[in-house]
Amino acid sequence: MIKIMEYGAVKDDEIFARGTAARDVSGVVEEIINDVVKRGDAALFELTEKFDKAKLSSLEVSADEIDEAFKLMDDDFVRIIKTAAENIEAFHKRQVRNSFVIAEKDGVVCGQKVIPIEKVGLYVPGGTAAYPSTVLMDSIPAKIAGCKQVVMVTPPSKDGKVAPAILAAAKIAGVDKIYKVGGAQAIAALANGTESVPKVDKIVGPGNAYVAEAKKQVFGKVSIDMIAGPSEILVVADGKSNPKFVAADLLSQAEHDRMASAVLVTESKELAYAVAEEVEIQLKALPREEIARESIDNNGKIIIVENIDKAIDIANAIAPEHLELVLDNPFDVLDKVKHAGSIFMGRYCPEALGDYYSGANHTLPTSGTARFSSPLSVDDFVKKTQFTYYTKNALERVANDVARFANEEGLQAHAKSATVRFEK
Repeated sequence: MIKIMEYGAVKDDEIFARGTAARDVSGVVEEIINDVVKRGDAALFELTEKFDKAKLSSLEVSADEIDEAFKLMDDDFVRIIKTAAENIEAFHKRQVRNSFVIAEKDGVVCGQKVIPIEKVGLYVPGGTAAYPSTVLMDSIPAKIAGCKQVVMVTPPSKDGKVAPAILAAAKIAGVDKIYKVGGAQAIAALANGTESVPKVDKIVGPGNAYVAEAKKQVFGKVSIDMIAGPSEILVVADGKSNPKFVAADLLSQAEHDRMASAVLVTESKELAYAVAEEVEIQLKALPREEIARESIDNNGKIIIVENIDKAIDIANAIAPEHLELVLDNPFDVLDKVKHAGSIFMGRYCPEALGDYYSGANHTLPTSGTARFSSPLSVDDFVKKTQFTYYTKNALERVANDVARFANEEGLQAHAKSATVRFEK
């Protein structure tokens, strides 16, 4: 049963507690990474058979397998994937940054170049569910950024195949290479390279505790997007809200995994108890009831506050991955929201729109990191480098200033490098 609490009547620790942390898997992950580094493909074949129960003859997905996947796909779902891809592309094209040059001073040119990361690796989860949406969200911004090679890894099913929807989404999004490998071993392969899997410069995409820990351990050798925690939703809803809608939105995250957090903050006691009742009704109809129920029982909560302004304050303090503003005029409070991964506004904007269709990215900061992190974007697939040019006359005008600055820091060689060019 989802917990109901009144703000001020319970300790803040109960209000702001998040989903239960995963157990420590760092030792196991370190062993897997070392094994892949030492044995390459041989380790990947062995670990895939051990963890995914799939005995493979090849790691790479062939063109024939991709064609076969398309034949198995429902035409209408292919249409939906293509429409979603178009929406994601339209949204992310607005994020493209341009290089710039500043030449406002005589003899001085400074600037910044925006350069695509050459090789990126996408991790797409498998296991209890297949996520073609993740393929679109992670690969389309990379393609817009201009990355030369986009490589995808995803765990196979026991028959050695990848879900057709994942392969179809990858082809529509323009993924260059796909490999049947998952877990920490997939991250190790992308970070270090093997006989089959190319080494990349950056790894993005969500995964389980083993994947998250592997990304943490290879960071520095490659870049990563973020360390993703359990899924989260926080709904701010007023007393006029439909409890069926709110309950459905809470359960949309609870069904992700047992550690997911679903939170409602409202000024209405009537709504609070109606939503709690509706959650129980809807839970019984879910195919993933066991997962969702554990999430709701352990991490779900309804917080009753005095007004909507206080609800927004709590939302900012929690900094949720997904924030819904179920209000008549959500734009009136939008500027008050300071910390959230992605915001869904109004009574007809469920978080699922962002997961699949609207175009905004669904790879989002979790565990309160929305206080300082952003959703995945085109920016994640580029790097910036600077350039500076001074003529002789331009340097001569400022050489003594540069030298003075350097001497103040006790760096005489720095100072000399600026003045030596003008010594008699």
